[in-house]
Amino acid sequence: MRKSILLMILAIAICGQAKEVTVKSPNGALVVTVSNKDGRLTYGVALNGETVLRESALGLRTSIGDLTQGLTMTDTKENRVEAHYDMQKTKASHSDYVANEITVTLKNDKKQVLQVTFRVSNDDVAFRYSIAVEHPEREADLNRTLIYGEASSFNFPEGTTTYLCPMAAPGILWAHARPSYEEVYTPDAPMAVKSQFDHGYSFPCMFRQGDRWVLVSETGTTGAYCGTHLSDYEAGKGYTIAFPDEQENGGFGSAFVGCQLPFTTPWRTITVGPLKTLVESTTAYDLVEPLFEASTDYKPGRYTWSWLVWQDESVNWDDQILFINLASEMGFEYCLVDNWWDTQIGRDRMPELVRYANTKGVDLLLWYSSNGFWNDAPQTPRNCMNTAIAREREMKWLKSIGVKGIKVDFFGGDKQETIGLYEDILSDANRYGLQVIFHGCTLPRGWERMYPNYVSSEAVMASENVYFTEPDAEREAFDLCMHPFCRNAVATMDWGGVILNRHLSRDNKSRHTRKTTDIFELASGITNQSAIQCAALCPNNLTEVPKFELDFLRSLPSTWDETRFIDGFPGKYVVLARRHGDQWYVGGLNALKEPLKLTLDLPMLAGKTLDYLVDDKQGQPTKTTLKVDKQGRAKVTIHPNGGIVLTE
Repeated sequence: MRKSILLMILAIAICGQAKEVTVKSPNGALVVTVSNKDGRLTYGVALNGETVLRESALGLRTSIGDLTQGLTMTDTKENRVEAHYDMQKTKASHSDYVANEITVTLKNDKKQVLQVTFRVSNDDVAFRYSIAVEHPEREADLNRTLIYGEASSFNFPEGTTTYLCPMAAPGILWAHARPSYEEVYTPDAPMAVKSQFDHGYSFPCMFRQGDRWVLVSETGTTGAYCGTHLSDYEAGKGYTIAFPDEQENGGFGSAFVGCQLPFTTPWRTITVGPLKTLVESTTAYDLVEPLFEASTDYKPGRYTWSWLVWQDESVNWDDQILFINLASEMGFEYCLVDNWWDTQIGRDRMPELVRYANTKGVDLLLWYSSNGFWNDAPQTPRNCMNTAIAREREMKWLKSIGVKGIKVDFFGGDKQETIGLYEDILSDANRYGLQVIFHGCTLPRGWERMYPNYVSSEAVMASENVYFTEPDAEREAFDLCMHPFCRNAVATMDWGGVILNRHLSRDNKSRHTRKTTDIFELASGITNQSAIQCAALCPNNLTEVPKFELDFLRSLPSTWDETRFIDGFPGKYVVLARRHGDQWYVGGLNALKEPLKLTLDLPMLAGKTLDYLVDDKQGQPTKTTLKVDKQGRAKVTIHPNGGIVLTE
């Protein structure tokens, strides 16, 4: 303790001349070095003495001055941060966060102040900026400040390979509805490869350095900032934080950030370690706080969804009755009624449909477009969520008829105005006890903890594409073996459901086939995480699939108290264990073209005999038992495009 105090006093005494400061994780292994060279601030990251990030730029470009150069380090302050909290909707119900923090204060010759705060836990680095004007010449400087961009960069050493998802260009493809984080990850690519659309890469971004992995993302983004992404790689500089394209949101709104000083940005996060560290990380939630209280006790659960396989034509009274009955038969809490319900069922009939669902023990979720004007998607209801007056009228009605949640689709990108719309929808919906799922949308950034009625987001090349094209169906196994390490590692993911139809059609005989096995699909209900989870069953599944498959789905929870990474490799295979209460569920997926023989380390299940759902050599589902030895080891075989499920 005495040594720590002396070091802090020494740091304060020499801060006027300081050119370099360091902050270490509590265990001392992860080290951030912040340097000021010739007025430019940089940082580097090392783990156990090995370079994770070389000198990488810091700073902001603003309307009140360029805070990327001409900076003098004037002060440093150290702090220890602890957070212990409970939450229901993510991979763990309780988190204990401990980090060491350093805040570096810098000034330019105009006395403008930039502060950079780093927090370093044993597995994660996070940083953010605060800006102020020490002696503003004009009061307006406090009230009208623009942030044009960041210098923030991530300069990886040579030999690092990438697992990245391209940021889509605005307005491309269907109905000018991009970007919506619905592109495909490319595994193990060189850094110098250009992004597919020349717009860089959407978060999260994963990097490999031998046996060490790095996951870069951001958290704490509200309507006070924009969503950002990474630029293309530039030799000697690395990847830089990029602001939205001017053409996002239909070209309306600013591509920069407007703020009032003093102001603090969201966090940039860097998770470092083996794959287990990335999969189990809670840094997206550790760094944020709830922004308002829940107006009611929001319930997790499972939902049926006619649209995935039966499509638009199914959004009619008779078919929705079938899917409400299916939810009731399965013991699911919800049924989602998708687009066109206002015209194909009729707004005047929705109260009756809600009442019918309630008699079956089921609550309804209703689909909405976010539009306005920012894309050409024709689906209705439209113009119900884009203004405060429209939301007030619609949400009051939804509450009056007993609807429990909404799914809002087709957003316009990452501009500050668009992020503000997400936040406004969530805040307004909370007043009326409505949970919210977003589709055609941005990556959620800590929102599960920040907004108590937020449930999940798509923000992924999702299950609808398995329906749309055979190539996408062929890629399903790869995608679902990627997301536990990246997309679903930083936020909940509404991928869109366990699919049990063999053919992607209503008659289950036409169109292309699903390429994964039934057990793969069941296991994905464990490996994919969302507090309200879709089971995209069809009524015919009740008689066409083995009873043990349905029994498993009836008992499968959607919230978890603990998540453990057991084995896997991004895009190839994954085995996760999740605990609900005192019961463990283990799910495994194989995207390889050959059978995968594994010895799983399951110490929490040592000596137990488990129910074992597994494919036979022909890919047919079977139910048997598997004994875990006293050391917690269990040998399994996962067939190509197949899966395993282990339950107590």
